[in-house]
Amino acid sequence: MRIAIIGSGPAGFYAAEALLKRTDTPVDVDVFDRLPTPYGLVRGGVAPDHQKIKSVTRVFASTAGRPSFRFIGNVQLGRDVTVDELRRHYHQIVYATGNEGDRRLGIPGEGITRCTPASVFVGWYNGHPDYRNARIDLSVPRVAVVGNGNVALDAARILLRTRAELEKTDIAAHALDALVHSQVREVFVLGRRGPAQAAFTSGELEELGELESADPVVDPAELADGAATGEESHRGNLALLRGYAARAPRPGAKKLHLRFLVSPIEVLADPSGAVSGLALERNRLEERPDGSLAAVGTGQVEVLEAGMVLPAVGFAAQRIAGVPHDEKARIIANVDGRVVDAGTRAVVPHEYVVGWARSGPQGLIGEHKRASAQVVAHMIADGAGLDARTLPPREAIDALLRERGVKLVSFKDWKQLDDVEVARGARRGAPRDKIVDVEAMLAVLAQEQ
Repeated sequence: MRIAIIGSGPAGFYAAEALLKRTDTPVDVDVFDRLPTPYGLVRGGVAPDHQKIKSVTRVFASTAGRPSFRFIGNVQLGRDVTVDELRRHYHQIVYATGNEGDRRLGIPGEGITRCTPASVFVGWYNGHPDYRNARIDLSVPRVAVVGNGNVALDAARILLRTRAELEKTDIAAHALDALVHSQVREVFVLGRRGPAQAAFTSGELEELGELESADPVVDPAELADGAATGEESHRGNLALLRGYAARAPRPGAKKLHLRFLVSPIEVLADPSGAVSGLALERNRLEERPDGSLAAVGTGQVEVLEAGMVLPAVGFAAQRIAGVPHDEKARIIANVDGRVVDAGTRAVVPHEYVVGWARSGPQGLIGEHKRASAQVVAHMIADGAGLDARTLPPREAIDALLRERGVKLVSFKDWKQLDDVEVARGARRGAPRDKIVDVEAMLAVLAQEQ
C-alpha cells in the first residue's frame, strides 16, 4: 500500500507512525507539506516559551527515520499538485491540513488597524513564513485579547514576557526585537462565559503567576457564586483564579487582567481609524434545557480603552480545491475520519482526514495520537485488496513536481536547515533561531548542496 499524507503536523505524523508500525500490511508513506519545514503546529503554533511541548518532535523524527517514510516538503496541494494526481499515484490519501484560517468576531469595526486575529500574532512571533511581515504595532500601552482558551493566554503571556525570558526561547528574531521595545503595560483577556467555563487549562493559567515582571489581576466579584456556577472545563482553574484575586500586586509590575462574562459588541476607532477600545456587553449565565450554560447579554455596556485587539476565538479549516468542505463546521467534510461528499454525505473512497481538519480546534497535541490511530484502523479495514492496484513508480510523483519547477525538500534537507537554525540560536543561548522566509530556506539548502 502506498499512502499520501497531506500535512506534517502532529496528526499527520501520528497517522504515519500508526501506519508504519503495522505488521499486517506493508505500507509506504509519503508526507507532504506546503512548507520546507515539518511539524506544523508544533513549530508554527506552540508558544516559544513552551519548549517541553516541542520536544515531541523527537518522536516524529524517529518516525521519519523509518525506511518506508518520505517527507516531501515545499509542495502545496492545489497549487503544485492536484487531488486527482494524488489519486493516481497513491492507494489512499490522508488530509492532515489542520485549521489555518481563523474564526471572526462578526462585530462592527473588526479588521480595522491594530485589530489583528491572534492566529496572525502567533504566526508572527513563531516565525511562520506566512506571517513574518505582519504589521504588529506594540506602541500602545493596553491590549485586549478576546477569548478564553490557551491561545489567548499564550498571546497575553508573550506580550508581557521580559527580554531575558524571551531570548532563551525560539521566538522569531523580528518578534524578539519588537517585543523588547514594546510599550504594552496591560493586557486584558476577555471571556464571554464565567470562570468555571473557561477553556484554558490549569497549567496555562498557573504560568501567569510565574511571570517575571507581570501580575495576573482578577476581580473577586467576578468569582462570586453567580459567576462561578457550573462544572469547570478544567479542574483547578477556580482555585488558581481565587489565589490571583487575593494576591497583592507588585509595585511597578505590568498587569494581566482576566475578565469574565463580557462579550465585545464593537471595536471602537480613534480619529486615525485605528483601534481605541472595545464596547463590551455584560453577560449572565442561563441554563439551557440540556443543563449546559449559555452566556446571555444583559444590555449593560461598558467601554474598555485599548490600542490593540487580538481576537482569539478559534480556528477553521481553509478550503482546498478538490476536497469536500463542511461550511457549517469549517472542517473537511467527514464521518469519523472518512471523507464524505459535503452535500450527499456519501463516502469518498480511500480518502481520510485526521487532526483539526477532522474535528475542529480541540484537544491537546498528544490526544491526537489515539484519534489518528483510529482513522488508520479504518484505512486498513477499507484497504483490503487495494495493494493489487498498480501505481506508477513511487518516484514518479517527484518527477512530476520537478517538471513543474517545484524544489522538493526531503527530511535530510530539513535536518540541514535544522542544524543551521540551532547553530544560529546558540549565539543568543536559544534552542534555535528560525529561518522565516521560504526562499531563504531554499537558498540555504542550495548552498549546502
